[in-house]
Amino acid sequence: MANFAVIETGGKQYKVAAGDVLKVEKLPGSHKKGDKIIFDKVLLIDDGKEAKVGTPYLGSKVEAEFEEDGRAPKVTVIKYKAKSRYFKKRGHHQPFSKIKVTKIS
Repeated sequence: MANFAVIETGGKQYKVAAGDVLKVEKLPGSHKKGDKIIFDKVLLIDDGKEAKVGTPYLGSKVEAEFEEDGRAPKVTVIKYKAKSRYFKKRGHHQPFSKIKVTKIS
């Protein structure tokens, strides 16, 4: 049984262990609470004794349970140029998916 793994999803890498709850970039498709999600892009697995590193991926899988979709707090983006009457103000909420890691194999 692995202590932790490093997975890739949404263009980012996450260090995960069984029982972890994390927010990742919004997963494609529609999911319901409790749906099983499998991440097959596993970059590294460490079991406490040895670490296996993929080139670039291992043949392992990380199973997770979908919890919810959401949107992060608003980020305000302001574009301004002095002395030219140019001012743009925009807001953005980044969408995310909240998952709970159940098993690393």
